[in-house]
Amino acid sequence: MEARLNLFASPTAGKLIKAFNGVGRAAEGASVPAATLELVKIRASQINGCGFCLDMHTKDAAAAGESPQRLHMVGAWREATVFTEAERAALELAEEGTRIADAAGGVPDAVWENAAKHYDEEGLVALVATIALINAYNRLNVVFRQPAGDYRPGQSA
Repeated sequence: MEARLNLFASPTAGKLIKAFNGVGRAAEGASVPAATLELVKIRASQINGCGFCLDMHTKDAAAAGESPQRLHMVGAWREATVFTEAERAALELAEEGTRIADAAGGVPDAVWENAAKHYDEEGLVALVATIALINAYNRLNVVFRQPAGDYRPGQSA
């Protein structure tokens, strides 16, 4: 696959990516473990079919110590025994927040209440911001057809 344009050479895209990265940094350090935020990014990227983000976030998660088994099981998290209840709540919120158009009324109360059992208000803000941000990145990369496979762990830092 060939990109429709070079996002890395575009001054406008550069400003946009810098702003997006600022949002991501703001969500870090809340009460949500970094590993959970990576799982959320991976799940949303799977749903959206964003190879570029899947390449990036699976490699960054592996480099940070995430196990191959857990990375392979993200797409089937409901059946997998390798995730904590808090991670399951975050993954469910990620799915519902990514598939927002599929549900009249948005994220169901039960999903929100389950996440709120595991995360405080700052953690919920961090989760929702991460879900919104990865969906925005997914859309940029899918629309511009950013190729996947060449990312090196930590490259985006």
